[in-house]
Amino acid sequence: MSKDKKGVYSGIIEKDEQGNYFCGEYMLDYKHVEEHFSLGDKITIKSVIENPSDKSYHQYPKKSKDFFLFNNKK
Repeated sequence: MSKDKKGVYSGIIEKDEQGNYFCGEYMLDYKHVEEHFSLGDKITIKSVIENPSDKSYHQYPKKSKDFFLFNNKK
């Protein structure tokens, strides 16, 4: 959706046909989304790492588990 001054990226949590959660080009940590968020939540990604998974790297080379609800101060 957009680049954000306070984070790497802001957008909506989506889920692909393989069951991966993502936001824009970034894969999101599955467990973190399941425990704290809902599909369709608008979030801001604070930081990203290289995706360590060989299975999903080709589709999502960057991954994050450091994200929060958009406009929430943490």
